[in-house]
Amino acid sequence: MQRWHLEFFFIPTTVLTLATLLANPVLLTCIILSRALRQETRYLLVANTLTADVLFLVLNLATAICNAARAQVPWLICELVTAVTVTTYCCAILTVTLMVVDTYAAVRWPLHYHDILPPARIHRILVGVWVLAAIYPFTLMIIMEMDRGNPREKVAVCLVLLSLGFIQVNNVMGIYIYFFVAALICAILIFFCYIRLYMVTRTQGIWQSRFSRARVTLLAHGVLLLLYFVPGFVFTLELFMFQRNEISQDVRVWVSTVNMGVFMLLPRAFAPYLYGLRFIFVLFCSLVTEEEVSSGNVSVRSS
Repeated sequence: MQRWHLEFFFIPTTVLTLATLLANPVLLTCIILSRALRQETRYLLVANTLTADVLFLVLNLATAICNAARAQVPWLICELVTAVTVTTYCCAILTVTLMVVDTYAAVRWPLHYHDILPPARIHRILVGVWVLAAIYPFTLMIIMEMDRGNPREKVAVCLVLLSLGFIQVNNVMGIYIYFFVAALICAILIFFCYIRLYMVTRTQGIWQSRFSRARVTLLAHGVLLLLYFVPGFVFTLELFMFQRNEISQDVRVWVSTVNMGVFMLLPRAFAPYLYGLRFIFVLFCSLVTEEEVSSGNVSVRSS
């Protein structure tokens, strides 16, 4: 890392983290303080995603600062940070998937939507999401601590790749199955919901305009889903390369640094601003539509 001066990746990490931390707390405060927004399922899901992203960013920035300062931390602290980081990342992925399912339920069963997903049920579902996301990484952390001889041993660089990479030696299939099955289930749910939504709404004319609300919403969701999922697949590739001695160490370090310092931060940095631009566009389209309707009414009355 010193030979390639990879400490310069600390700059985009800091910029992307600060850009996100400027927007996410504002959006979270608006949702928490507004009783109307707290009753909406989609805003509860957005709030949960923002919370997971903030925790992920804070832990990632703290780890980057410690690594840049070459501060040695105990293995237990590093493993705890690793477990919480993986939990927050998985929780964000699961919540984004639930947002797609929520959109599908709202369109598919509009009359029964509030009965199917009331706020109280969403609260329980979100608690279940956090528990589901935390079970596996914390189980691995406990197993690792039980097998470790010296609990006060310190590590010079704390990286999620190193922690899971060493655990992976004895649990290679378990880690691959965990990430692969979780990603596969989320991907199947997302594709199923979007395909069904298109089949249900294709005859309603909402896809005809190039800049229709449906197209803009689909584009925003598609970009965010791509940005959220790609770093997870890259991280799985990192775990695979970790055990392959024939792959250059420089390649492994570069991939890990770029993924943790840039790719994993992009969806969290873009999410609040992308959704903000989407809502501004929707508001603009609504105002244009109202103006056209008003001008049409005036023409009808004059005639």
